[in-house]
Amino acid sequence: MFDIDSWREIFQSINKNKLRTILSGFTVSFAILLFTLLFGVVNGLQNFFTEAFVDDASNFMVVIPRNTSKPYKGLQTGRRIQLTNKEIKYIIDNHYDDIQYISARKNLRLNVSYKGEQDFYDIRAVHPDHRYIEKTIIDQGRFISQFDIKKKSKVVVLGRLIKKDLFGERPALDRYVNVNGISYRVVGVFSDEGGDREERRIYMPISTVQGIYGNNDYVDNIIIGYNPRLTIPKAIKFGNDLEKELRKELDIHPKDQSALFIRNRAEENKGLGQLTSALFWIVILVGSGTLVAGVIGISNIMIFSIKERTKELGIRKALGAKPSSIIQMVVKESLLVTSISGYLGLLLGTFILDQIGDGLEKYFIYNPSVSSSLVVGATITLILAGLIAGYLPAKKAAQIKPIVALRAD
Repeated sequence: MFDIDSWREIFQSINKNKLRTILSGFTVSFAILLFTLLFGVVNGLQNFFTEAFVDDASNFMVVIPRNTSKPYKGLQTGRRIQLTNKEIKYIIDNHYDDIQYISARKNLRLNVSYKGEQDFYDIRAVHPDHRYIEKTIIDQGRFISQFDIKKKSKVVVLGRLIKKDLFGERPALDRYVNVNGISYRVVGVFSDEGGDREERRIYMPISTVQGIYGNNDYVDNIIIGYNPRLTIPKAIKFGNDLEKELRKELDIHPKDQSALFIRNRAEENKGLGQLTSALFWIVILVGSGTLVAGVIGISNIMIFSIKERTKELGIRKALGAKPSSIIQMVVKESLLVTSISGYLGLLLGTFILDQIGDGLEKYFIYNPSVSSSLVVGATITLILAGLIAGYLPAKKAAQIKPIVALRAD
């Protein structure tokens, strides 16, 4: 494999066929370049959707009430569906094994002040499980606890930016903020990968908000973290079954599709998986077709090269050269041209992705890049392509009879 004389002969052969070698090598380079760019775009789309949900658990679903569009059981059209603690208890009692986390959510916007600093902020009343569904990061103190829910404690967890607005660099834990005239003790400060909007919120116990702001057990929606052991089809079925059950519990017409909706991340994951899978096979199809064209081009170059060296090969065989040595020489040349051309295409593709990556975010493509597994796969593909391109011409060259070769023009 590392015989200097054989490699010298290979480079001499390539030098004699510069134009044909460059053209066939260009086809392979273009194939790998196309592979790299298309895979980079597919990865960029996956990165975008992953980034879009970075601040939420991947196994969540949200029960969202709306207005009815059909009359049912004497109830009129346009009735606003109101979720309560009763529905939360129903879900826990009937689907305990399918649930990892569950929390109500009630949203308010109230005036919050501390020693002259004040503003209106979004208040989100929740259960303790909400922290895990929303992926809330506790920077200081703690989150809402089950004890807070039971005792209807007047406590708050401030978003990082609200803490900065009200307290600056001063400590906030165990201080009291005024929320619409009522004092609440700060028990925690949180951050969120969702960005500024998420960090300009305040969390309160759902029971406290229900008691003070409405004196009822109403909730705006219910968030569920379904059991991560559920497969995507089972998680989708769970969401569909739960929606039917809640329609019955809330006296909603079975065919009224607008009154209640469950947004299920499992359905989004399924759709994303189907999209990326389709794109992946399109990339494979297009790239493979181009690569096959490159392999055929290199194979033709080998055939021309062998035809021009017919006499030389005949003399080699007459002097005792084994067919295996001739096959090895031709295959080496094919591997060399394929590998160099392919890696030039791979390097150019990664360079282009690196240069244009930031400009593609407006097209929902985030950080397009190729993975190490793609590089390994490209290496194996190039080796196989080189072997395929060189073996058939090499086998033909090894079958040349010395007497016929010496008579060739």
